[in-house]
Amino acid sequence: MAHFGYDQGVFSGTLISADFLKTFPQIKNPGVSGITSSCFSLGAFFGCLASFLLADRFGRKKSIYFGLVVNVIGAVLQIAAYHLPQLVVGRIVNGFAMGIISTTCPIFMAETSPSHIRGKLVVLGSLSVTAGFCLANWINYALFNDNGPFQWRFPLAFQLVFTIIALIFLPLSVESPRWCLLRGRVQEARVVLARLRGAGCDLDDIYVDYDLRSIQKTLEDEQSACLSTVDTLLCRDPSQSLRRLLLSCGTQLMQQFSGVNLLGYYLPTILIESVGVSNASARLLSAANSTLYLAAAFLCLVLIDRVGRRRLMMYGSLTTGSCYLVAAITLKEATLHPEQKAALGKATVAMFFLYYFCYGTSFAKVPWVFNSEINSLGWRNRGAAAGAATNWLSAFVILQFTKAGVDNLGWGLYLLFAGFCWSYFPIVYLFYPETSHRTLEDMDEIFRHHGGSLFVFRDKILTQQRRPLEFIEAEQRRILELPGSPLESRDAEV
Repeated sequence: MAHFGYDQGVFSGTLISADFLKTFPQIKNPGVSGITSSCFSLGAFFGCLASFLLADRFGRKKSIYFGLVVNVIGAVLQIAAYHLPQLVVGRIVNGFAMGIISTTCPIFMAETSPSHIRGKLVVLGSLSVTAGFCLANWINYALFNDNGPFQWRFPLAFQLVFTIIALIFLPLSVESPRWCLLRGRVQEARVVLARLRGAGCDLDDIYVDYDLRSIQKTLEDEQSACLSTVDTLLCRDPSQSLRRLLLSCGTQLMQQFSGVNLLGYYLPTILIESVGVSNASARLLSAANSTLYLAAAFLCLVLIDRVGRRRLMMYGSLTTGSCYLVAAITLKEATLHPEQKAALGKATVAMFFLYYFCYGTSFAKVPWVFNSEINSLGWRNRGAAAGAATNWLSAFVILQFTKAGVDNLGWGLYLLFAGFCWSYFPIVYLFYPETSHRTLEDMDEIFRHHGGSLFVFRDKILTQQRRPLEFIEAEQRRILELPGSPLESRDAEV
């Protein structure tokens, strides 16, 4: 997923490249600049809708293959672009591929990960996105002195390196065992589960049988209670698939309306126009900021399972909102006291750095983990697709109006985002259950037996960090309900 983050980061430097502005002078218009940046997100939105159909029908691996091939096409169109329409089409195609990949990869990782490290592994995948973003910013800075087409065409071409690496190593991975069972491929699922248990694990291993039967039983329960899409949308589903989908989409909406792409795509532009730094300094600061962002992502890797999803999101709400508030105040003071603009500009830059650290340890990663966990097996791909589509559609809205917002609202734009960020705290506290240290099959227990109320903060089972004993006992009952249970065999031997 590194090329996902690289594609997001590389265009910020492209937008301020002299040869790029000479080749595409229309970019100087804020409306054209907005659509050129945001069309990537629009393409990703439609890619998410495509993954809605692809991942359940053809599998997780084949969907990722398709996304990688489409990504190559989009990258080539951009590299060879001399006219704005070709560039825009290339970004839309590139975005379409990213929509498929960004939807399918987190599901793939979640469905092949043990529950006690699932959060870490999904964050590790997302961390590679941040690493790609960081690399893109340093490449932009390294090429500052090259004023020719190489300054922006090479960074756009470099994304193909990630695609080639992924195409080489993807055949070595397994298919999702849960997707195999969803398609009735029981023996294939058993083989995959044995491989995931480690080298030398036998197909008849008791723990492989345990995992297989737990997933089978949950799938059978879902299918026996399966309702039509209309009934599900009317909230007649005992698994509460619609509610889970809305919670999934909510985290993605919060991620984008925390304003990360406001800074991700336009930080060099903002530093030049709002803070008053030079072009070279803007590139250097953006690269340094992306390095801090990467360090924060590594910290999130440590925190995600120790602290839990709820606490990280609530912490992120308070801290990112506070960073925006201080940035708004310093920018406002700079307009009132021009003689202090340099000092206030440094304070603003410090707030942008602090924002990225707080965001990197919270909303940068948690929504992707939560999105891959919360939905039922039958709705996991659809829920993940809807969540990722919400993310990309929100990103399109943010990017489309960011340049105009910077030009017309100034410091008020950051005050607006401070309000958005702070509003997430009560939403998470009231409505979002904890999902760390739960198996994917535990999610049905949450909504079938504890989902009577929309408010979760009063139920300790739904908010505690440790896996509740009630869920462990429910899993054991699921295993025992199937004939030939490995637990029965073990008890008989004893």
